[in-house]
Amino acid sequence: MPIATLNGIRLNYDVTGTGPLVVLVMGTGSPGRVWRTYQVPALVKAGFRVATVDNRGIAPSDECAGGFGIDDLVADTAALIEHLGGGRARVVGHSMGARVVQELALARPDLVDKAVMLGAAGRPHPLARTLNLGEQALHDQGIQLPPQYAAAIKAMLNLSPHTLKDEAKAQEWLDIFEFTTGKTAPGVRAQIGMDRSRDRLPDYARITAPSLVVGFADDQMTPTAFGREVAAAIPSARYVEIERCGHYGYLERPDEVNRVIIEFLTAAK
Repeated sequence: MPIATLNGIRLNYDVTGTGPLVVLVMGTGSPGRVWRTYQVPALVKAGFRVATVDNRGIAPSDECAGGFGIDDLVADTAALIEHLGGGRARVVGHSMGARVVQELALARPDLVDKAVMLGAAGRPHPLARTLNLGEQALHDQGIQLPPQYAAAIKAMLNLSPHTLKDEAKAQEWLDIFEFTTGKTAPGVRAQIGMDRSRDRLPDYARITAPSLVVGFADDQMTPTAFGREVAAAIPSARYVEIERCGHYGYLERPDEVNRVIIEFLTAAK
């Protein structure tokens, strides 16, 4: 994967396929390669050139452990689009990445052809804010949860009860979460510490790019009501809800999520 100096930092990215450019923006703490499990192959097959990126905070991109904000991630994404040929790109984001897409569509409409937000929110929520503060405190106090416990909590927060009801699937997810659980890296801590206090819904009325907001019916991290609010705020947006999946719906029900994304990206405006 190439590393380019963009927007004053080093960004690690990867490009696969040929055709119109689609940029995939990942959520908090996750590397861009997560998209490669399901979304990248489906989008390449549909005729797109697909770029994934490790957001600042995720090595080997610069971790910027001193701190940064959502505007920095937006500027990084804009710089990547320009680096890959400029023009207007289709941009897809999940969770924190959805916020990046929302803000990019607002700040740089010249770069966004279509926008897709998965697990989106446009304003803070007390539960999410308290969980975020707790995650920061764990890191700052040097507390590392036992991997098994951390895996169970992550599964309950991010997966649908329908997924967890299947014991074999539940164990598979728990094994993955336990294997990937470890000490929070300084860059991830910086991502967790970004300001999430602003209510941006009124500003989203100025977004002009055709937009799709995808909600996951059992999402506890960004409940569907918040995605509906984002879709209602953007004049050109429509909302689609995927059943039987949680915050990680793009991994729990990838075929359905990919179908909805590709139909939107390939449809005439």
